[in-house]
Amino acid sequence: MTDAEADIGLPTIERKPGLQIWTIEKMKMVPIPEKAYGSFFEGDCYIILHNTKTPSGFATDLHFWIGRESSQDEQGAAAFYVTQLDDTLGGNPVQHREAQGHESAAFKSYFKKGIIYKKGGIASGFKHVETNVYNIKRLLHVKGKKHVSATEVDLSWDSFNKGDVFLLDLGKVLIQWNGPSCNIAEKSRGMGLARSIRDGERGGRAQIGIIDSEKDSPDLMQIMKAALGERRGELREPTPDTKADELQKANVRLYHVYENGKDLVVQEIATRPLTQDLLRHEDCHILDQGGFKIYVWRGKESSQEEKKAAFSRAVGFIQAKGYPTTTNVEVVNDGAESAMFKQLFKKWAEKEETQGLGKTHSVGKIAKVDQVKFDFAQLHARPELAAEQRMADDASGKVEVWRIENLEMAPVEPRTYGQFYGGDCYLVLYTYMKSNRPHYIIYMWLGRHASADEITACAFNAVELDRKYGDEPVQVRVTMGKEPRHFLAIFKGNVIIYEGGTSRAQKSEPEPAVRLFQVRSSGEFNTKTIEVPPRASSLNSNDVFLLKTNQVCYLWCGKGCSGDEREMAKTVADIVSKRDKQTVLEGQEPAEFWLALGGKAPYASDKRFQDTAPNYQPRLFECSNQTGRFIMTEIVDFCQDDLDEDDVMLLDTWEEIFLWIGKAANNYEKSESISSAKEYLKSHPAGRDVATPIIMVKQGHEPLNFTGWFAAWDPYKWSDGKSYEEMKSTLGDVSAISEITVDLKNANLNSRKANDKPTPNQAPDSTGSGFGQSPQTHPPLAHNNNSGGGSSNASDGTNCNNNGVPSPETLGSGTYPREMLINKTVDELPEGVDPAKKEYYLSNSDFGDIFGKTKEEFYQMPKWKQQNEKKQYGLF
Repeated sequence: MTDAEADIGLPTIERKPGLQIWTIEKMKMVPIPEKAYGSFFEGDCYIILHNTKTPSGFATDLHFWIGRESSQDEQGAAAFYVTQLDDTLGGNPVQHREAQGHESAAFKSYFKKGIIYKKGGIASGFKHVETNVYNIKRLLHVKGKKHVSATEVDLSWDSFNKGDVFLLDLGKVLIQWNGPSCNIAEKSRGMGLARSIRDGERGGRAQIGIIDSEKDSPDLMQIMKAALGERRGELREPTPDTKADELQKANVRLYHVYENGKDLVVQEIATRPLTQDLLRHEDCHILDQGGFKIYVWRGKESSQEEKKAAFSRAVGFIQAKGYPTTTNVEVVNDGAESAMFKQLFKKWAEKEETQGLGKTHSVGKIAKVDQVKFDFAQLHARPELAAEQRMADDASGKVEVWRIENLEMAPVEPRTYGQFYGGDCYLVLYTYMKSNRPHYIIYMWLGRHASADEITACAFNAVELDRKYGDEPVQVRVTMGKEPRHFLAIFKGNVIIYEGGTSRAQKSEPEPAVRLFQVRSSGEFNTKTIEVPPRASSLNSNDVFLLKTNQVCYLWCGKGCSGDEREMAKTVADIVSKRDKQTVLEGQEPAEFWLALGGKAPYASDKRFQDTAPNYQPRLFECSNQTGRFIMTEIVDFCQDDLDEDDVMLLDTWEEIFLWIGKAANNYEKSESISSAKEYLKSHPAGRDVATPIIMVKQGHEPLNFTGWFAAWDPYKWSDGKSYEEMKSTLGDVSAISEITVDLKNANLNSRKANDKPTPNQAPDSTGSGFGQSPQTHPPLAHNNNSGGGSSNASDGTNCNNNGVPSPETLGSGTYPREMLINKTVDELPEGVDPAKKEYYLSNSDFGDIFGKTKEEFYQMPKWKQQNEKKQYGLF
């Protein structure tokens, strides 16, 4: 940059949620139209601002995107503008440096329909949006199952391979060629991109054809050959994605970076697990995540010069380390760190934050946490509460328990339910009712001292039990001492964990003369009693302890224990000992008490820190280890549509790990899913507890404590959603076309059968081609004449808008007076209106007048509530 920097004015920044995008044109920021969001010229640089509404205002992310053919001047201008914008916005935004093809998960999440990389740039005379221009001839290479990107490649068969989707764009004809190794999700995402181009760039007037099998699509292959020539030789094998595996990402290192004269000094401070206190407010630090991503942390008290030099220092660090120039960079500010940054640390406490739930108060010198109780009746009405509290239901269902004995399931006596021995493994089947049908959870409890054969047999018997109930149950792997909240709740406060031994009839070891148990409780639904070594150092002022001897059972109450713990301890004491009970307050112990423990000794009396991440945001990943490397792809800003039938997905909520198994997931990834979850915990940069509960959830049988992490979960999606073949059928019938010739100059289809008339909802276009296309205002679902409610969910791969409203690309953008829609049959509706979505075509004012809410609020309601209201107002 030059002295002209001072003359460069910043554009007006709108304080509103969502995206704002500018390109660098003649060294100035120029806004691009919203229609062009998601398309990037390889020869240009862009600045992307994303605002997310928060209770205190907005959380802002600033990205500058570098096209692979952009000039150094443009790159410098983009970096300069991002720094200026950061100053204007008070130094709070998280800044990102994005290189084409190597964008961050956060960046990709803004463009749900995919990213298109176009050749050329603004300087070459190209424009971002040229709607209804058909003089186009290009080939797009579509990659990605979750994060879709399409790169313009050479118009040649040499660009193709067996494993990816390719889109031949001829203006008025879009042909999607699916490689023989493509999976359904990749094909569906490719189709979504093709529809987006048709409706966004061609005003709905282009035609889409799909080639799944070349021999079954001779007409479309004729067009391909006319555009690309005859294919010679075999197709190439797909190139595997060069993604960083989890072991690489786990290799985090923290550096202090500063300048000494003209030299940049990089001093390594620590490796994983990192702790928050390593970050000094007066310094700037670089955190290197295994070369996968570079973070720059700017301390509040560091100098303005240091703050402004953040990006240049990161680039210097990348060069010094010999990392690729495309390495992703994120700049975070002290006190406004991103969730991605915070999760790399062992613990992260916000300013003036308590541990766990509730408010901190003091009891003597011991800080305590009040556990907040909640109304279980709210669980079904508020699934997000079920998720936060880790409760699938109100714990009032039926419980059955088996112990693994001689590698088989042996029923446990119901009066001893809740008692678990460290030398055993147990299976617990929990049955509860939801929507008038039974749902099941299988808990596998694994004792710390159980044999490897018993642990294997427990898993095997769990699979058999799962099959007995139609492969519907949720499976939860529970490691001794790490029992999830719902598990504790179903035993009504009576969970007692014995360190060793067995509950079998033929016990091999005599019971110890002295036993000590620690009771932790915040009420009946969250109580656990654990056997600990019988010595004074095991005591803790925050809890109640039961000391069992041959003469008496002491209830020792620490100064910081709660009333709930004292009450629950009395109940548990009657289970562990039939001897007389004696309550002892901390500091008033009789000599016999200390004698039983082997004498007095120091013990813990400080505030108990729970192993939680209070501000941890749930994270969703697609798991893959088929290549022998454990690779996870994160989906930022996830929604239910990100769960595909052929996926194994991992949802990390910190206290628990969920594995979601799609119906069509391959057997290898299903069988390896538990191993994947364990590997994830082992390799996590924050040094996670490998005993964290792992919960296996099947598609269509998701419990509330899983669905509550998703906004606007639709329980009917799996039954109402359109399959890939159904979506394909909405594009029009290709087989009826017998003679097709292509004028590659304007890409018209010139002929079709003389007796082949368009259907009522397929109005011919002005060129007379009429081939599986949509009128400009009524794209593909307008062809669906099903008036029933079964397919009312617009699950065609395009319905995952942030506000829940079906997109105009799905249903068209026209509106009609209410009298043309209410109580009208299919034949009476205006042409192109989807009869299953009549309400969508009301104006916003009519919609609010009739339903008393906005479209956004309506579409976030459960499907059955939508149907009921539509029936009530004559719009069903």
